[in-house]
Amino acid sequence: MDQPLDPSLSPYRTFSRAEWATLRQDTPMTLTPADIERLDGLNAHLSLAEVEQIYLPLSRLLSLYVAATQKLFRAMSYFLDRPEGKGEETRDGEGKMPYIIGIAGSVAVGKSTTARVLQALLARWPNTPKVDLVTTDGFLYPNAVLRREGLMEKKGFPESYDLPLLLRFLSEIKAGRRRVRAPLYSHFFYDVLPDQMVEVDRPDILIVEGLNVLQTTRPPKDGKAIPFVSDFFDFSIYIDADEDVLEHWYVDRFMHLRHTAFRDPLSYFHRYSELTEDGARERALSIWRTINLPNLTANILPTRQRADLILRKAGDHEVAEVSLRRL
Repeated sequence: MDQPLDPSLSPYRTFSRAEWATLRQDTPMTLTPADIERLDGLNAHLSLAEVEQIYLPLSRLLSLYVAATQKLFRAMSYFLDRPEGKGEETRDGEGKMPYIIGIAGSVAVGKSTTARVLQALLARWPNTPKVDLVTTDGFLYPNAVLRREGLMEKKGFPESYDLPLLLRFLSEIKAGRRRVRAPLYSHFFYDVLPDQMVEVDRPDILIVEGLNVLQTTRPPKDGKAIPFVSDFFDFSIYIDADEDVLEHWYVDRFMHLRHTAFRDPLSYFHRYSELTEDGARERALSIWRTINLPNLTANILPTRQRADLILRKAGDHEVAEVSLRRL
């Protein structure tokens, strides 16, 4: 008979919402109600209390981690006799190593909102004035390629991404390269935008948000190096919620978009705006159960335990529990 795992053996220390909130200490609130409204997602669930009790303590923790990593980088540069360690200017094309934060989780769990809030809070810390945000959606293969390869029904699965392009982007960022470019994705057109790029130029912090950013594969038996996206992360966050809750949130979001963005004739999903209420709900459930749920159970959820921090959400969209990996 399987015995329950002793909590003391867990690699995580888990905090209730109230316990986590106390770790804010004297961190000032740097966002206004107008800022919070601007940063919120589609369904207006982000509250001032959520920022104060969850995201301010998290920004404080990340600021401490970044400061420690910056100090370690200076020490390593000094050891290697690099200009960074001597306070001199670096050569063009080489520079400080950005701190990279990965954010993973299911469709509809709120990754984008979390990423935007952390970006805004971290940019207000004195040691990290430049914080950039990139989503891995831009590294999806274009729809034309997905159709040719029979992958349109697996869009968002690991095989639908141009992994070599994403790894090259992260490698150049980590090397301190100037003006590194990433493809741009449009949820309105449901496709990568041709010849449109976003430029990342030596940020203090780069936040990388995506479904499968903590994904790994089986290591080769010969021990040869196979880089994973998460190899470039200094800190990783997984946003978690029960499957039935995620389904409810996805359907709610779909129904909201049906009355807003989907109504534009140029929208990829315009056809869904013409469905009946029941027909639209049935279609949303079908998409969730045939695409998003299988991706969650097979590819995304198994990566949860690889995260440094897990934000566990309740049905009201608020974080109820925080698990932080022990050092």
